Amino acid sequence: MAAGRLGDTYGGYRARLLERLRAQGIQDLAVLRAFGETPRHLFVPEALRHRAYEDGALPIGHGQTISQPTTQARYLEALGLSGTERVLEIGTGSGYQAALLSHLARVVVSVERVPPLAQAALAALDEAAITGVVVVVGDGSLGWPAEAPYDAILVAAASPVVPKPLLRQLAEGGRLVLPLDVGQVPAEALRALPEPPGGGQVLVRITRQGGQYYAEPLGAALFVPLIGRHGFDQET
Repeated sequence: MAAGRLGDTYGGYRARLLERLRAQGIQDLAVLRAFGETPRHLFVPEALRHRAYEDGALPIGHGQTISQPTTQARYLEALGLSGTERVLEIGTGSGYQAALLSHLARVVVSVERVPPLAQAALAALDEAAITGVVVVVGDGSLGWPAEAPYDAILVAAASPVVPKPLLRQLAEGGRLVLPLDVGQVPAEALRALPEPPGGGQVLVRITRQGGQYYAEPLGAALFVPLIGRHGFDQET
């Protein structure tokens, strides 16, 4: 959680961002509160801080982006967090989503494969006075078994298949939310979506119950690829 060093000069911008999130249908009060309390401007490059509270993705270097706030809010709503969970995040990126998660869960473990991004995220989390987040460097498609099981797993990159290590690390009753290649989703499930998948990706929520896994498509998605042993090859 944050210790309260928000940059108040950005308070009005955060308030307008909350208005946009509500207008886009975000209703979870805890998620909205997390956005209101998290200084997004600390997680973007200084040259882009004037755009930090726009509802759009921004580049953060190394071919990665900080995702659109509306997309992140929908992601977080899909996890249905109550504040007591252990959460695994795959793809730390800027660290902003991990900061949001710190307001919604008890423990957040975030895996980033690019060391400079992990270092920058740690610095931003520290500047924002965020606690309860552990950032590690590794292959996110393998998860982080040392801290498993997790009540929720969030993957911030699109995978060609559901990585089996992540399923194994999901606790009973846990939820795994990830963008998945459209070819992995049954056609009848795709027809039920309110909008066609964009970029060949679908956001899917997988719930573990009684040792079984149940998948539910949530909507179209557009994310960078998940690079790793159970994701895409870096050369592809």
